[in-house]
Amino acid sequence: MKYTIYRTAVLIMIVLSSCGKNFVDLKPISSITTSNFYQSADDFKNAVNGAYGALQSAGTYGSDSYVFAEIRSDNSVPVASGSVTDQDEFDRFYIRTTNPYINGRWSDSYRAISRCNAILGRIDGITMDNALKSRYIAESKFLRALFYFNLVRTFGDVPLVLKEITNPDEGYTYGRNPKADVYAQIEKDLGDAEQTLPTTYTGSDVGRATQGAAKAILGRVLLTEKKYPQAAAKLKEVIDLNLYNLLPVYADFFKVSNKNSKESIFDVQYKSGGVGQGNSWPNSFAPQNSGNAVIQFGGAGNNAPTDDLVNEYETGDQRKAATVATSYVNAGGVTIPGNFVKKYYDVPATANDNGNNIPVIRYADVILMYAECLNEAGYQAGGDAFGYLNAVRNRAGLGSLSVSDVPDQAAFRLAMEHERRVEFAFENLRWYDLVRTDRAIPVINGKSAQIKPVNPVTQQNLVFPIPQSQIDINKSKITQNEGSN
Repeated sequence: MKYTIYRTAVLIMIVLSSCGKNFVDLKPISSITTSNFYQSADDFKNAVNGAYGALQSAGTYGSDSYVFAEIRSDNSVPVASGSVTDQDEFDRFYIRTTNPYINGRWSDSYRAISRCNAILGRIDGITMDNALKSRYIAESKFLRALFYFNLVRTFGDVPLVLKEITNPDEGYTYGRNPKADVYAQIEKDLGDAEQTLPTTYTGSDVGRATQGAAKAILGRVLLTEKKYPQAAAKLKEVIDLNLYNLLPVYADFFKVSNKNSKESIFDVQYKSGGVGQGNSWPNSFAPQNSGNAVIQFGGAGNNAPTDDLVNEYETGDQRKAATVATSYVNAGGVTIPGNFVKKYYDVPATANDNGNNIPVIRYADVILMYAECLNEAGYQAGGDAFGYLNAVRNRAGLGSLSVSDVPDQAAFRLAMEHERRVEFAFENLRWYDLVRTDRAIPVINGKSAQIKPVNPVTQQNLVFPIPQSQIDINKSKITQNEGSN
């Protein structure tokens, strides 16, 4: 999506972002907004753009999202791992209920959902082109599903709010809905969206949610629920659209010049140049105290790759050089050792103002998930699942795996676990992959010497604590996850 849609939405984003201590930060829309907004097709265009803009929020898919899926996993460590820091709580499994990152995910997600609900609740009240109205409804449902998917994977049972809250007291009636109900709504929203969304866009609309994006995310949702036949069918629909393909060179996907390429299915859109829409990750992930040796305006040292991840790459895997580095040469010509993320490198206009998109789902993920579904349906020696797995490996410069390498279903699962780890490192998938495959507990506890968890990881650690602030303001309805501190 070109950034004109974000710039025109700045005012409405500010209006809709205001929040206090009301339940899930869904403060009623102000009287100014009620009287002056949602009156025309242009108003709804701006409102939908504001919902897209919420993808950039730190707690949804923006600057802080790596903490939940990368730091939490065996892929990376925080800049001050071992000290008492908010990120260290994620890294070593002792998250406080007052941790600001969990509060940010909850609050930013529900603010985003409130934008979608306001659109969906009000758009039928105006006269506008019916096709455009239907598309805005589909886009809003897609985005609402995406935000709820983030929430349910993070917290488990969460309040399912499907209407605009216009009275503060109404918010206190919402408790935590069972995650099965939340997943059912996510499936419904995505199912509705895929029926209406266009297959492609042109011009300034490129980057909006498409039919393929709705199908792909729905495939991921169904796979997460272990609904393998349904997930396989939906992912195959994405493949059969014949709109997407792997780029020939892995590293090219992450170049700013290749944004929204044929491998991209849905990204969080960013634009550098002092317009307030820059991506902070390249500076955030570059080494501390590196000056301009790695990136202009220096780095913060966040999300540092573990040696365990670095060693996971096979000899000859081209993804390694595109993803991680183990040292840099400073201004004095001295080699400074230390792991850091290279995947999102850019030349920033100013500090934290980079042009890289953050991928939410790309075609490589679709074909690997499809291969996983085929294997779960029943291992077939040399079957189609091998072809999809090997397409990703071959693109990385590696040889194909054969039946002798992967002789049974269990071996294929482990091969897939390895492939997904190195293919999608620092794309916010690792922790959620481990959880959905029931591998988080054995993998993390098996690396306790590296990770040093405060306590052994158990089933209680597979979801994150509910923010204490939400419990405090609605004690009769919002309960804490078992085992949270």
